[in-house]
Amino acid sequence: MDPFERVPLGDTGVTVTRLGMGLAPIGGLYSPVGDQVAREAVDAAWEHGIRFFDTAPLYGAGLSERRAGAALHGRNGYTLSTKVGRRLRKNNGEPETMWAEAGDAAPVWDFSADGVRASHQESLDRLGLDRVDLLHLHDPDDHYADAVGTALPALVELRREGRIGAVSAGMNQSAMLTEFARTGHFDCFLLAGRYSLLDHSGLADLLPECERRGISVIVGGVYNSGVLADPRPGASFDYRPAPPVVIARAQAMAQVCERHGVPLRAAALQFPLGHPAVASVLVGTRSPEEAADAAAMASVKIPGELWRDLVAAWLLDPEVPVP
Repeated sequence: MDPFERVPLGDTGVTVTRLGMGLAPIGGLYSPVGDQVAREAVDAAWEHGIRFFDTAPLYGAGLSERRAGAALHGRNGYTLSTKVGRRLRKNNGEPETMWAEAGDAAPVWDFSADGVRASHQESLDRLGLDRVDLLHLHDPDDHYADAVGTALPALVELRREGRIGAVSAGMNQSAMLTEFARTGHFDCFLLAGRYSLLDHSGLADLLPECERRGISVIVGGVYNSGVLADPRPGASFDYRPAPPVVIARAQAMAQVCERHGVPLRAAALQFPLGHPAVASVLVGTRSPEEAADAAAMASVKIPGELWRDLVAAWLLDPEVPVP
C-alpha cells in the first residue's frame, strides 16, 4: 500500500492519508512525554509523509491538543480530527492515573448541544487553530440517547455551517456505531481495536453496513494495545494483560510473518486496509522513533502468500478480506 496516499472520507471532500498518527500518547499516556519529544514525534510523522492527525480533549486533559496545535502551527495540507462528549473541568486535586501530565483538569461527560459547541470551541482554543476537519462523538457507550438526540444534531449543524468537514463517532465497539450508521447522518467512524488480526468483530456488522452506505471507517488500535506489536508474556491486549491464549495466537502469527521476512507489526498495521470501507489506520506514537517505525511498517511489501499461510494455519478466517 501507499501509506501516504490521500483518500476521501465518504463524499465530504475531507481526505486522509492511509496512515494517520494517533496523538493520545503525546498527551502523556501512562508516562510523561514532554513538550520537546511530543513536537519531535509530530515532526517525524510529517517528515515521513503522514498528513492525518487525531487528538481529543481527553488525552492528557487537553495536553495532546495543545501540543498538536503547537506542532502543526504554520503547516498546511493536513487533516486534523478531535472529539466531543467530554469537557474539561478542575479535578479538585484527585490524582490522574492514566494521564501522567494531566495537571489539575479532568474530563466530565457532556453530550448536550451546547456542550458539543462549547467543546468544539474549547478544542480550537487549545489547538490555537480556527478549524478542525473532523469531529468524533467520543465513547458515547452509556450516552446513546443524548448522543443521538442532542449531540448529533449539533454536529450536523456545525457541518452545515462549514465549521467542520465531516461528522463521526469514535468507539471501542462496533454495535452502537452500526446503529449510528443507520441514522444516515454520519460521514465516517473511528473504530478502535475491533478490526485487527486478533479481533474481527467489526466485520460482523459495522464494516458491511458502512460499505453499503458509503461511510468511511478509520481503524485504530491495530496492535490491540501492544500484543500485536510485541507478543511477549506480559503484553497488553485491550488495555489489560493479554491472556496466554491471545499471546500464543499472536506469537503463531509472528512466526508465519517471520517466514516471509515481514514484521508482525507490518501485517497488523496493513491488515485493516484490505476491507473496502476502511480509509485509514491510526497508530498512536509518542516519539520520533515510533513515528518512523509506523511509517516503515506501513511501507513494507507484504506478499499474498503470507495471508494465505495465516489462513492455512487457522490463524485467519478465509472469508476475511486482506490487502
